[in-house]
Amino acid sequence: MPGEKLLFLTGHLARPRLEKLLTALGATDFDWAIHDIGVKVAALMTGEIIERRLPKPVAATRVIVPGRCRADLEHLSRQFGVLFQRGPDELVDLPAFLGRKGAPPDLSRHDMQIFAEIVDASAMSVAAIAQRALGMRAAGADVIDLGCLPDTPFPHLEETIQELQRQGLKVSVDSASRDELSRATRAGADFLLSLSDETLDIAELGSAVPILVPAIPHDLDSLGRAIDKARAMGIGFIADSILDPIHFGFTASLVRYQRLREKYPDIEILMGTGNLTELTDADTSGVTATLLGICSELAIRHLLIVHVSPHTQRTIEEHDAARRMMFAARADSALPRGYSSGLLQVHDVKPFASTPDELAAQAAEVRDRNFRIETAVDGVHVYNKDIHRVETDAFEFYPHLGVADDAAHAFYLGAELQKAEIAWRLGKRYAQDGRIDFGVATPPEPVDRTRLESAGHTLKPKTGAASPVKESDAIPEPVAAEDDRRG
Repeated sequence: MPGEKLLFLTGHLARPRLEKLLTALGATDFDWAIHDIGVKVAALMTGEIIERRLPKPVAATRVIVPGRCRADLEHLSRQFGVLFQRGPDELVDLPAFLGRKGAPPDLSRHDMQIFAEIVDASAMSVAAIAQRALGMRAAGADVIDLGCLPDTPFPHLEETIQELQRQGLKVSVDSASRDELSRATRAGADFLLSLSDETLDIAELGSAVPILVPAIPHDLDSLGRAIDKARAMGIGFIADSILDPIHFGFTASLVRYQRLREKYPDIEILMGTGNLTELTDADTSGVTATLLGICSELAIRHLLIVHVSPHTQRTIEEHDAARRMMFAARADSALPRGYSSGLLQVHDVKPFASTPDELAAQAAEVRDRNFRIETAVDGVHVYNKDIHRVETDAFEFYPHLGVADDAAHAFYLGAELQKAEIAWRLGKRYAQDGRIDFGVATPPEPVDRTRLESAGHTLKPKTGAASPVKESDAIPEPVAAEDDRRG
């Protein structure tokens, strides 16, 4: 915010680099100052040290402490009457943390609705469907899509719809059967997938919003007829021109979405991404980001996603991360860079926090026997007061560490060094005693810090990217004529 004053707390070793980094930012919309709190390593500062050594009153609107400082910031904010905020673990990440206006990017907003399909719902019990649906909602789904299998009866369809709605979920039903779609809308389903101009009469049986598709594959004219018919009936709808797999019309299908938006600039459109994510042997995070970039440009605000192949197991989380990133970038009229690391699952933009020379300088200052493990472009670095070795193979360290008679320490170092090697080879950021951050590709796992500390290891706490608040901008209602009977 204009006129904001930021005070950065640091230690002796990090101060020169912090000052250089902040100076390199050039003109900013905030003023800044640095206060050396009087410890050598910034991570060692505690709340008690800050209270003793930071003069009052503080001439700042915000105080930024290092990411590895675990002080109680709410307590400090009360004591000093100014907001204390935890910064990133590594100085190299500070510019991204500060963002364009002195704050981290806002990823709380989006304007895309996720339909998550349970493809074999008709073969599952009501309880099993509800359990899976609640997990999907936790991952970011807004609507649970019940997939109906050909030649597989779904006698509990009505009961399933009612149970999911009782749990506070929106429900869509995806079927090629007129009978199942008719039963679904009578039972109160929120959406029907999918109707054409030939089956649109089903929508008159209830209040479900139909997703309209071409009666003939690849035929925009038949989709246009369904749109015109729905408008004449005063029915809200969402249109889908269908995304095709690669080598089976993929490029042409993208063109159809563009033509659909050009012809109907104000309608709601849905894209099903599964024909690309499921049917391409590639990590899905990049595929998803690209597709949602297209959706962002074309104002496609409804996404149908599916998880069948094991390699798409985190697809809901990926779509959720991508829709938030694209919204923020579009709001800033900017490229989708520097907003989130959630989709950087295999490689990081900045995999190394320090250069080899910087690590050598740090190693020269160490006066204790605790091993520090870090990575740089030249490999994995291990150092304490006695050694500083660099290797690219974790096994090469063992003869030099002097832990042959200390099984617990050897086990810990072996695990950390193997993790560091994996991170180095992939180009991922490594932080000792922290998890490798694979973005939304893996679920969060709590670290048993008590167990590690009881073994005598000083932990470097990891602060990952903040989880976005699960709230969205209002998603527009499906387009309908002014006398839409659905209100």
